Amino acid sequence: MAVFGILAAATGVVGLVAPDALLTLMGFTRVGDSRRAEGDHTLVFLTASSMAALNMGVYYVLAALSDWKAFFRWTVPFRLLTCTVFTLAVIGGRAPSGFLGVGLWEGLGALATAAALRHERQRTRADG
Repeated sequence: MAVFGILAAATGVVGLVAPDALLTLMGFTRVGDSRRAEGDHTLVFLTASSMAALNMGVYYVLAALSDWKAFFRWTVPFRLLTCTVFTLAVIGGRAPSGFLGVGLWEGLGALATAAALRHERQRTRADG
């Protein structure tokens, strides 16, 4: 979980420092400031999302350092929901195909977390 937290925090920092790089990484076409329409708040939304990713990354690292298993259990269904919503956004044409990677990252992360929690629970039962 600490690795996910570090990656999430790093992605948030990239979005805050170099938003165009993050947009390109996620498969969005970069639009120069001179071509943005009046009222286009893409960069504002990206700033908010990047700050949320940075915060979330720190939460994950702190939860890992304190071995807070309840936090990790809570993340599984919500990361699966995120996977579903992001995948449907691509299928529905609301997001570019490159964004599917974000959904898959969340889904695979949720499954890996669930598997690790299950493995640890079984190991604890066998030891106890």
